[in-house]
Amino acid sequence: MSDLGRDGALLGLVAGVGLLLMWAGLPRNRRPGLAARVLPYLRDTPRPSALLGDGPARGLLSVVAVPVLGDLARGVERVLGGAASVRSRQLRAGLRPDVDRFRAEQVLWGVAGAVAGAAFGTLSALTRDGSVVTVLLLTGLGFGLGVAAADYLLSSRATRRERRMLAEFPTIAELLALSVGAGEGAIGALERVCRLSEGELATELRSCLADARAGANLPSALQGLADRTGLPSLRRFVDGVVVAVERGTPLADVLRAQAQDVREEGRRSLMEAGGRKEIVMMVPVVFLILPVTVLFAVFPGFSFFRFTL
Repeated sequence: MSDLGRDGALLGLVAGVGLLLMWAGLPRNRRPGLAARVLPYLRDTPRPSALLGDGPARGLLSVVAVPVLGDLARGVERVLGGAASVRSRQLRAGLRPDVDRFRAEQVLWGVAGAVAGAAFGTLSALTRDGSVVTVLLLTGLGFGLGVAAADYLLSSRATRRERRMLAEFPTIAELLALSVGAGEGAIGALERVCRLSEGELATELRSCLADARAGANLPSALQGLADRTGLPSLRRFVDGVVVAVERGTPLADVLRAQAQDVREEGRRSLMEAGGRKEIVMMVPVVFLILPVTVLFAVFPGFSFFRFTL
């Protein structure tokens, strides 16, 4: 009887705890308090990176790894520096400027390279009786190559995006010239072109229109486009549009001239690339085909000379 009473008491305790947890989990009991609702609007510091900032509840590995990752990222920043260059390349690549996130990604790339270098060094030491110094050197070399690879990928991404923008620029400029020639203003022409176009340059022009609608004047918004991209052709385009808007000069003629200049620049770039490729194509001819041809031409004479001797 006593055992039955203990089992009943234990069952009642479990049921009571379950009901209490259900009551605490109701939506009306999970409403945020006044401090939780007001605190996000009182913070005047910028939001941290998603890799380094406070987020939802994380596991033990994340809790341990995130501070270490942050310290390593700050160490890479102190050694390499160049935060302004990283921010500029992120803007050119169409990314949100976040130096902390990029440094954390560099650390992850470096760790991956270090693991690959350590694995290769350990395998080489086991098969060829290498030393621990070789493993450490390969680990450090892998870390440095990983960090450099992340930086190179960011630069190449920015360069590829700028090339796409440069290829889209003549068409965008012609469309703007047609819209302005049809009687629309500068903002109306930009709205029409952004509505009809797709691509990297159209996306940047939409950002300019958003800045203009937010209260900035059109020259300042276009100057932001020139600052984000860094292309000389787009900078000349922005300067021409700004001068035409401020002084009332014919905007359609300016846009057509800018488009023609970009086409001529692209043609010159193709000619220069063709000249460089022509020189590269001479390498197999000079070092492979020509020696084989000379050998086939000279070898019968040497054979005949040796036979006569």
